[in-house]
Amino acid sequence: MTESRLKKVCVLGLGYIGLPTASVIASRGVEVVGVDVKPEVVARINKGEIHIVEPDLDAVTAHAVQQGHLRASTAPEPADAYMIAVPTPFHDGKADLDYVWKAARSIAPCLVAGNLVVLESTSPPGTTDKMAALLAELRPDLKIAQPGVEGCDVHVAYCPERVLPGRVLTELVENSRVVGGMTQACAALAEDLYRIFCSGELLRTNARTAEMCKLTENAFRDVNIAFANELSIVCEKLDINVWELVKLANHHPRVNILQPGPGVGGHCIAVDPWFIVEAAPDETRLIRTAREVNDGKPKYVLDKIAAAVADKASGKRRPVVGLLGLAFKPDVDDLRESPALQIAEAVAARGDCDVVVSEPHIEHLPASLANGAGVRLTADMHEAVREADVVVMLVNHRLYQTIARDELAGRTVIDTRGIWS
Repeated sequence: MTESRLKKVCVLGLGYIGLPTASVIASRGVEVVGVDVKPEVVARINKGEIHIVEPDLDAVTAHAVQQGHLRASTAPEPADAYMIAVPTPFHDGKADLDYVWKAARSIAPCLVAGNLVVLESTSPPGTTDKMAALLAELRPDLKIAQPGVEGCDVHVAYCPERVLPGRVLTELVENSRVVGGMTQACAALAEDLYRIFCSGELLRTNARTAEMCKLTENAFRDVNIAFANELSIVCEKLDINVWELVKLANHHPRVNILQPGPGVGGHCIAVDPWFIVEAAPDETRLIRTAREVNDGKPKYVLDKIAAAVADKASGKRRPVVGLLGLAFKPDVDDLRESPALQIAEAVAARGDCDVVVSEPHIEHLPASLANGAGVRLTADMHEAVREADVVVMLVNHRLYQTIARDELAGRTVIDTRGIWS
C-alpha cells in the first residue's frame, strides 16, 4: 500500500464494520483510535479481545493492540481522518439517522483544517450533504466541504462498505470501493485513506451517487431473492420441487436464479431497499413489492409449522418443534433482522408446542426467546433433531449438512433451505 499523509485515524462505531476496519488500518502501522459508546466494548478491545464473531479478526485486533497501533475510547480525539461506521436502523418507514448526527456532533470539537470526515454507514441519498451542513453549523470557524464547491478546510466523503460477514477481513482489502466526495478534492483525500489498506479498485464519484450505489446493490439482490421466494411458493402449490427447478433453469446461459429461503435478514438487504422507497415512494413499485414478498415469507413458513404441529398434536404430550438456526445467514452469529429469529419468536409465542433451538454460533438464547415457556437452546444439533416431532431447517450452517437423513425418520421436516430436498 502507498504511504499516506493521514497518520492517525479515528473510527466511530466498533461493530461488525467499524472494528474490522479499525483493526485492518492499524495492521498497516497507522495509529487508530476506535470509539464506541459501550464501555464494556472499549474495555475488551483494549485488552486485545473482540466482542463479535468474524474469522481471524481476533488475531488481527490483538496484534494491533499489542503493537500499540490500535486503542479504543468512549470519546473521539483529534485525528487526521474520521470514519463514521455507526448503525442506521430503519423504523416506521424511515431511516433513523440519530447515530450519525451524534457521531458528527462528537467529532465537531476535534476538527481542524486539513481533516477528512468519511461516512460509511448505509444512508438515504443526501445524508452526507446533511452531515456536512451540520458540521458547518457546529464549526462556523472552519470551511466544511459542501456539494460541488471546491476549496474547503475539512473534506467530507461517503464510502459504503461492501463486505460479506464471514469474509470481512478479506473483502475489506480486496473488494473495489466507491469513493463519493463532496468535491473532487474530497474524493482524492478519501482515496488516499482507503489506499492505506485497499488493494481493490477505488471508484470516484460524488457523495449522493455513492449513497445510492450501496442501496442499489442491495435492492438488486433483494428483488432477485424475492423472485426465488415467490417461485418457491408457486412450486409448492403446483407440487414441483423448487430446488430441482432452479438447478435446471440455471443451466440456461443467461439465467441465474438465487436460492429461496425463509425470508431475508441482516443489516443490509432487509433494510437498504426501504431507504430508496423512502426517498421516492411513488416511483418504487417493484422495490417495495420485493420487500413485501420477502417480509411475507416468514409468515408462509409459520403457517406450515402450525399445520405440522396440529397434525402431531395428541392428548399425551405437546409436540416438540426443533428449530435449526437463528442467524440471518450461514456460519455467523449475527441475528440482526433475521427471519429465522422472527420465526422462532412466533413459534415460541404460540403456546401449543415446546421448542428446542439449535444455533451453534451463540451460547445463550436472545432475550426475545430466553423468557419463553417451553423454549430452550441446545449445543447439540442432533439432540434438537432427536427430540423434535417437527424439524425446521432455517439456516443452512455448514454443520447442519452433516445431519444424516435417517435421523429425520418419523419426523415432519420443513426444509426452507433445500438441504434435504
